[in-house]
Order: sequence, then C-alpha cells, then structure tokens
Amino acid sequence: MVANYSPHPPAAYLSANGDRYFDGLADKFAAGLYGSVRGDIRLAVLDHLLPRHLELAGQPVLDVGGGLGQMSRWFDQRRHPVTLLEPSGEMLARARQALADTQVELIQAPLQALSERAPGPWQLIVCHAVLEWLSDPRDALMRLTEALAPGGQLSLMVFNRDALRLSNVVKGNLDKVLADRLAGTGQRQRLTPISPLTHDQIETWASEAGLDIQARAGVRVFHDYLTTRDLAPEALDKLVELERRYCDAEPHWRLGRYLLYTLARPTADVDSTSAASSSLPFSSHPSSPQGA
Repeated sequence: MVANYSPHPPAAYLSANGDRYFDGLADKFAAGLYGSVRGDIRLAVLDHLLPRHLELAGQPVLDVGGGLGQMSRWFDQRRHPVTLLEPSGEMLARARQALADTQVELIQAPLQALSERAPGPWQLIVCHAVLEWLSDPRDALMRLTEALAPGGQLSLMVFNRDALRLSNVVKGNLDKVLADRLAGTGQRQRLTPISPLTHDQIETWASEAGLDIQARAGVRVFHDYLTTRDLAPEALDKLVELERRYCDAEPHWRLGRYLLYTLARPTADVDSTSAASSSLPFSSHPSSPQGA
C-alpha cells in the first residue's frame, strides 16, 4: 500500500524541477553524511554488498547524482571508466577536488537531462541517495531505465520511509507519525528528504519499467536506532560486523535507513528494446511528490 504524502515543498527552496539540490549545503552534507560514523557504516556496508550484487567487469559506470564523488572513486579504484553527473555546482566543485587524481569525467546536469548529457546506453548505472530528493522519483526511475542497456544493471539506493517512521517513533515524535508528516519540506538547512520511499513503491515501479530485482538489502539496519551513538572503537567494529551480517537478512533489511537494490534490464532484441523504451510512461503521469 502506498502511504499518503505531504504536498510539494515551497518552490522557493527548490530547483525549477521541484527537486532539492545541495548548493549552499555542501559543508553540512559532507560533515553530516560522510564525516560521521553513520557515513563510515554506510560505505562499509556498500563495500561489502556491491561486489556481491554487481557484475564488475571494468565496464563504464554512470554515477547519477554523484555528489562529493565517493562512489565514483570506489568504481575508479576498481578500474571502471566513470562519468559523474551532478546538478549542484558546489557539490561538483568539491567532487572535482576530491577526484583530481582520477580519470572520472564530471558533468553538471540534473537527472532530467540524462538523455541529452549522458544518454548511454550504460551497462552499469549507480544512483545512490538521489530519488528521495526529487519531486517525481517514479519519473526518475523511468529515465534511468531508458539509459540502461539491455542486460545492464542499476544500483539504486533510496531513503526508506518506513525506517523514517520507526526512527520518529523511537524519538517520541508520535503526533508527527500519526499525521504521517514524515517527508521534509526542502527548506533551508534541513536534510530530511522530500520524497522518502518504500519498498512497495520501488517494487511496483521496477515492474512497470520492466526491470528485474536481482538483489535487495538495507544499509544501516541497526545504527540509527541506537540509544547512544558515541561508540568506542571496539564496539563500532562489532556494530559494522552486525550491519554486514544482517543487511540482507529478513526482517532486518526492511528497516535499513537506506534500501539498496540491484535492478537489471532484461536482454532483448533491438526491436523489443525500442518498443519498451518508447512505451516507458514519462509524460502520462502527473508530477506528484511520489508519482502515486
């Protein structure tokens, strides 16, 4: 069942597409996400999962909404030619500095410009923690599918609405949860996503796009519910071991702060691929916060 969603955030704080970019927030984003234990755990779990889920054969990689470039570096270190697509000029400048010793190509463009700026087809697309910042994440998934080659894989990670609900209950925000006011507004310095997503939505949209779900897992299935996050190094090592052990096990993966999917576009002949691409429903659905 699809949850009820809050209206679009005020347009003054968003892009022309109604999406949340991170110009003016690069420092807070870097410190809050990657300059913290939760960032370390996120990368440790991805480092554990991606080699198991993806066919890594040195194929070109498109990193959509690649932000500060962490995942681009991860694939560059594994000898993949990488193209990073990022709409925020400030974030892209930080990525350019961080990736100066690599061969990563950087393009400033939103996901909506994918077909013009980096059309592919790509054998491997990475889109981590992007869809939850867009006003129409369903449309974004369809665009990613169109850029994916037959037989190609999409590594998709999204912010989990169900985990956000549980986290708010744990914090005592009961009225907020009862009113289903979970999505962020995109205002100023707040970093709560405007379009948190559910597993049911990803499962439904993947089916509509003709994508197969090859693997799924949760990222940070325990850490965000701890009563204390000031962990000694030995305790942190044990927590990382637990995160890796249970990240794809029932029922724990479903409550990861992020949900990670490996989606594949089935191999098809040229005629079938063309027909499928032309039938992807980009414009037939209104741009609602969650695409219904």
